[in-house]
Amino acid sequence: MLVCLLLPAVWCGANGTCSNDGYSHILIKEKNVQGTPKGSSIQATIDGHYLTVVFTENLGQVAVEITTSSGTPVEYLAMTTPNGQVFFIVLAGDYIVNFILPNGDEYYGEFTVTD
Repeated sequence: MLVCLLLPAVWCGANGTCSNDGYSHILIKEKNVQGTPKGSSIQATIDGHYLTVVFTENLGQVAVEITTSSGTPVEYLAMTTPNGQVFFIVLAGDYIVNFILPNGDEYYGEFTVTD
């Protein structure tokens, strides 16, 4: 019975047909953190050209800055938390999303937009 349960998962992974509903989680990393780490309170996913950012706890007003991997600004928004926001990234390419908390702590995540 265990083999029957594992076989679909193994087959799915082997042929690359697994789906996570089209979105990918973005790993949030610490950039400059002086206080208690809050990175687990920031969640980000990319689904095609849509970047979704969710704050699971009240971190105050957080600055969200999206740049290309070379540093060209794409989007900037200061938002109150806990809350969420969806950003539309027009062009395919590599990007970085930066989060700056009111106490100066910084976090970031890297992601790729594909067509």
